[in-house]
Amino acid sequence: MEIIIAIGVLIFSVIIHEVAHGLSAFWQGDPTAKYAGRLTLNPVKHLDPVGSIILPLLLVVTQAGIIIGWAKPVPYNPYNLRDQKYGPALVSVAGPLSNLIFALVCGIFFNLFLKLGIGGDLVFSVFSYAIYINLLLMVFNLLPIPPLDGSKLLFTFLPISEHTKQVMEQYGFIFILVFVFMFFPVIFSLVQFVMNIFSEYIVGINIMRFMGF
Repeated sequence: MEIIIAIGVLIFSVIIHEVAHGLSAFWQGDPTAKYAGRLTLNPVKHLDPVGSIILPLLLVVTQAGIIIGWAKPVPYNPYNLRDQKYGPALVSVAGPLSNLIFALVCGIFFNLFLKLGIGGDLVFSVFSYAIYINLLLMVFNLLPIPPLDGSKLLFTFLPISEHTKQVMEQYGFIFILVFVFMFFPVIFSLVQFVMNIFSEYIVGINIMRFMGF
């Protein structure tokens, strides 16, 4: 059951993440995502077989301790954005911000259900995984490694040449794999730190215990 919950929550969360990118671009004047039919929560429009299903399933089954994944990137044309300097950064930060907001909403409902004495272990397990996975997605995507969202923020504020950007994006997936395997404890510690804040100040109870940690 936990495998189904974790993968289901992850799929929904990465879809929200990508739709947030598309909406941010649309609100700034770029209709590319809208014309591509990507401003929808319909999973058929977003799922990537490897990133949305196969990789998360392997990570859960092997008890890797981390659940990451991705949907198909929402297309957008940065030249259509009204703000050419900071527009791409706003599009990029919309994804991680949507995950934070989703986690906050789940945390508020978790707290409310606890106080009202409603909901069972299944409901609290779903809320717990939703909070954990969305915080993990937020932290992971803010890493300044192409093609993650954090790299777009880095490119906005640092004088990096287009050639250097292209090289970094070309080998970005390799950088991500190396970073995850070498610095996984750092990522896990960051997520656990934020989870502790949620547990203490938003939910009022240790969220991790509902996930078997």
